[in-house]
Amino acid sequence: MNSLYQTSIHSLPLLGHGKVRDNYAVGDDKILIVTTDRLSAFDVVMNEPIPGKGKVLNQMSDFWFEKLGHIVPNHLTGVAPESVVAPEEVEQVQGRAVVAKRLKPIMVEAVVRGYIIGSGWKDYQDTGSICGIKLPAGLQQAEKLPEPLFTPAAKADLGEHDENISFADMESRIGAELAAKMRDVSIALYKAAADYAATRGIIIADTKFEFGLDDNGVMHLMDEVLTADSSRFWPADSYQPGMSPPSFDKQFVRDYLETLTWGKTAPAPALPADVIDKTQAKYFEAIERLTGEKLKA
Repeated sequence: MNSLYQTSIHSLPLLGHGKVRDNYAVGDDKILIVTTDRLSAFDVVMNEPIPGKGKVLNQMSDFWFEKLGHIVPNHLTGVAPESVVAPEEVEQVQGRAVVAKRLKPIMVEAVVRGYIIGSGWKDYQDTGSICGIKLPAGLQQAEKLPEPLFTPAAKADLGEHDENISFADMESRIGAELAAKMRDVSIALYKAAADYAATRGIIIADTKFEFGLDDNGVMHLMDEVLTADSSRFWPADSYQPGMSPPSFDKQFVRDYLETLTWGKTAPAPALPADVIDKTQAKYFEAIERLTGEKLKA
């Protein structure tokens, strides 16, 4: 499968390159978002692409946007990406791009945790809480939480780590009404997605959502949603509390990087071919298990 590390679209004004996505202006009110095959780990972009990864992420997001559209509006416009670029640029957008509404991003990420893992597990071990929210004593690693937790994070600049913040801090940044709406919608999205994923043999341990406002102040779900990059997916058939389950994402890359004496800052070390191949296979397996369909070319 051909890979796309970085786009070179000249028929539209470039807005910027993110860690994974390249954004272009489509008029004043829309944006072309192209999901490349770049991979970031520990907030550092690796030098090698994971072929097809961008298509998996894009098609996974589209799947969830359609399934969850009754809960909150989203950024999709229905405009075909192939229709807004020059003919010679069509191949760069096929299967991996959307034309989205141009929204004003809310600069707080909405993180929902259904299970205690990752930084939440470390926080709990140290304090008995996650992001200041007190939890029952005696929980095990990867155990299901009594109720999903909403733990916001302040969005950081490219290459920096997002910072966990309290709900009170979130309210002071964006206002109490919008903060409450983001929290309630995020938990509703997570619960609906987790219920569906369970029917496909997948546990969604945690995820993050991003929202933006349109010109009328209406909140929209935007960016990516419930992908293997923005969420922790676990196979239900091998899950057990007390250990960190295998996940459908870039865990092979993270595990490999943890064996190196690398300071987790750019430049990134080279990834061996077998790590790239195993990571690609996990992304492909994730979309097939979740949607019941193979990746569309």
